[in-house]
Amino acid sequence: MNRTVFMDADGTLVESAPAHDPTQLRLIPAARRGLMRLVREGFSIVIVANQSGIAHGKFPESMMPSVQSRLSDLFAPMGAHLAGFYYCPHHPEGSVRQFAIHCECRKPAAGLILRAAEELSVEPAETWMVGDTLDDVEAGNRAGCRTILLDNGNETEWRMDGKRWPGAVVTDLDRAVPLILGTEVAEVRRTS
Repeated sequence: MNRTVFMDADGTLVESAPAHDPTQLRLIPAARRGLMRLVREGFSIVIVANQSGIAHGKFPESMMPSVQSRLSDLFAPMGAHLAGFYYCPHHPEGSVRQFAIHCECRKPAAGLILRAAEELSVEPAETWMVGDTLDDVEAGNRAGCRTILLDNGNETEWRMDGKRWPGAVVTDLDRAVPLILGTEVAEVRRTS
């Protein structure tokens, strides 16, 4: 079985920080604990993140290597390796013309995950997608991953239908680890 976890970044792994300063990125404490446990179990971590600030002109795409480098630096003290960093710079209502488009990579579409899975030679059905919004869940479900929603206050719509149903809901990454390891089973009960 493949041991890969796709994760959103902001609100899942790192606290929200000024987009223009990657040095301000900080791991969420429960994410740090969860990452250490996943690393001990031999899991690869792959970031799949929407970066609409690029399309809105808040920061240049050229900043993304610095963000990736900072995330790698945050992972290193835990012995973790960032196996992949995939981002979508698009938003259909963006102000930067080249990025103001509808695309297949912006979550809730599955494009980022499918591209990462292909490039990393992993089977999506054997992986997990963990994120703090239902767009993350929908992207994971569309790609064929098992999904976990971190209910930490960042989801605002709560439109749970079709592909937006997570396989499980927990409050943070540390609490998601037993589900990923298979030592706990939790399923979201559908009420409709």
